[in-house]
Amino acid sequence: YQTILSTTRLITSLNRFLARSLIRMSGSTPSLNRLEQRATEADQLIEYLKQQVQLLKEKAILQASIREEKKLRVENAKLKKDIEDLKKQLLEKEKRKGVKQVPMPAADACVQSSSQPPVVAAAKPDTSTAPAPAGSKQTPQKGNGEKTKKEKPEKRGEKKEKTPTAAAEESRPVDVSRLDLRVGRIVTAKKHPDADSLYVEEVDVGEAAPRTVVSGLVKHVPLEQMQNRMAVLLCNLKPAKMRGVLSQAMVMCASSPDKVEILDPPSGAAPGDRITFDGFPGEPDKELNPKKKVWEQVQPDLRTDGQCVAVYKGAPFEVKGKGVCKAQTMSNSGIK
Repeated sequence: YQTILSTTRLITSLNRFLARSLIRMSGSTPSLNRLEQRATEADQLIEYLKQQVQLLKEKAILQASIREEKKLRVENAKLKKDIEDLKKQLLEKEKRKGVKQVPMPAADACVQSSSQPPVVAAAKPDTSTAPAPAGSKQTPQKGNGEKTKKEKPEKRGEKKEKTPTAAAEESRPVDVSRLDLRVGRIVTAKKHPDADSLYVEEVDVGEAAPRTVVSGLVKHVPLEQMQNRMAVLLCNLKPAKMRGVLSQAMVMCASSPDKVEILDPPSGAAPGDRITFDGFPGEPDKELNPKKKVWEQVQPDLRTDGQCVAVYKGAPFEVKGKGVCKAQTMSNSGIK
């Protein structure tokens, strides 16, 4: 390669010398022709040498690639050997720990199993077109091309049919008979863990388990007066969470802006006794529908009269055979 470069430089110098000689010998035509011929030969030689240089470069690159490939093959073989050694170590450790080894199927076995012809199931005779015996009735069968009828989906906005119970409840008049008012006993009461103005009570209303009730009575009734006392409860409001605690009923109280008193059932009343009202018969709703606003319509007519007796439109809160419900001191006050 270095020799070719030196030759190229020599020829270039020769061309320069010939050019100078041409200038000096411009008067001699034969000499000029010889020099032109030599210059042409020199150009051809230079082109040939350039081609040889390019071939040498390509050969050098190819040899370098071959050396790199050999190096990578050696490294690949080394990595394979390392992997095999690690596999052997892993198998030995698994054997020591008692791990069961599952042999892999040989390649020949896989080829043999794949070359076996598939088992063809025996075709069942087609009885769909067989003639029916005489005297028997044939039922027409739907072909594959026949479309089956699908039930139409309900359109949006269409109201579902109401159950008889729900329809009966909605048709009833909105009065106090819709409320499930019962006698209850506050078994325990404690302050709400996340609200200073609320009590959390466990109340026996005559069911298998007491109900949890949240009441905003902290500012009006001392905690010791909440323990083990009788009260009147509204039991069919929809349960609602109050500061994270689910309240399942409401303690009924005589109420004014400045004072609140829990209604007292008559003496002798027991947890679960129903509060009834003369002139307003009927069973209470299982659960008041908040959308119908039954409680909101009935509540304004709940009051205490001049003798502190709790009434609805003049009819007292009564436990049959035991007496009426009263506030301690609050007369002519609202109830909620």
